[in-house]
Amino acid sequence: MKTVLEVLNLAVEFLASKGIKNPRRDALDLFSHVLDVKPLDLYVQFDRPLQETELGAFRTNLLRRSKGEPYQYISGVVNFFDCKFLVTKDVLIPRQETEILVDKIARKLEGEPLQGKVLWDICCGSGCIGISLKKRFPELTVVLSDLSPEALVIATRNAAQNEVDVSLRHGDLLQPFAGERGDYVVCNPPYVSEDEFPTLDIEVRNFEPKVALVAEDCGLSFYKRLALELNNYLHPKGKVWLEIGYLQGQAVKDLFKGAEFPQSQLLQDWSGHDRFFLLENE
Repeated sequence: MKTVLEVLNLAVEFLASKGIKNPRRDALDLFSHVLDVKPLDLYVQFDRPLQETELGAFRTNLLRRSKGEPYQYISGVVNFFDCKFLVTKDVLIPRQETEILVDKIARKLEGEPLQGKVLWDICCGSGCIGISLKKRFPELTVVLSDLSPEALVIATRNAAQNEVDVSLRHGDLLQPFAGERGDYVVCNPPYVSEDEFPTLDIEVRNFEPKVALVAEDCGLSFYKRLALELNNYLHPKGKVWLEIGYLQGQAVKDLFKGAEFPQSQLLQDWSGHDRFFLLENE
């Protein structure tokens, strides 16, 4: 029987030959998933012989990764803002940029009286934003919405896994909230243009749901709709957070100039790119 180290070295060579960018890290991640150990703990198991069932499972996952499938879909789990989320090809993989957004929202909400306040997570996907905030602020009422029924199934499972009580609604953008007003709105809508889509990494282009990525009007169509409608759905002093493409800052800001939001602010990610847009009404 081959040892963990022997198979690991072969796996690194194989992934590198397929053009995978970080073959050793990916091979370690795949091993940690199959053996159900932390990646660092593998180093003390390098001499351990692999059972045939372990080797078979590892080979299956290795082949999937060699074709560009993201590790997160292979493992089915993503750690995000002190929570654990299930992910399938029906939802986008939660990203570091979105975790930054959740952290910015959490810092804004700290110290505010949240009892009776309502937050809507629109285009929720896996539910990572709304569920993370509900777990951090249990007194906050959180509603998740998405146009994709499949995404809402995953969000429901994630709410249960993280032991939070949220509501879920099916519908297009603000339609599920007709006749209502919320206190806080967060939305990470599709914002990739059709022209930009072919330039995305193969991991994104070939495996993540295109409907959750691409928007019309150069990627701005959802922001245009929100600019026209959003203020009618907010209580006074309502706050809105939008995730945007890193080159869309000024374009999104211009869309909201006449939208009756007296306060607006572009916020940056760790690379200094405009990545989030904050709005507050009167």
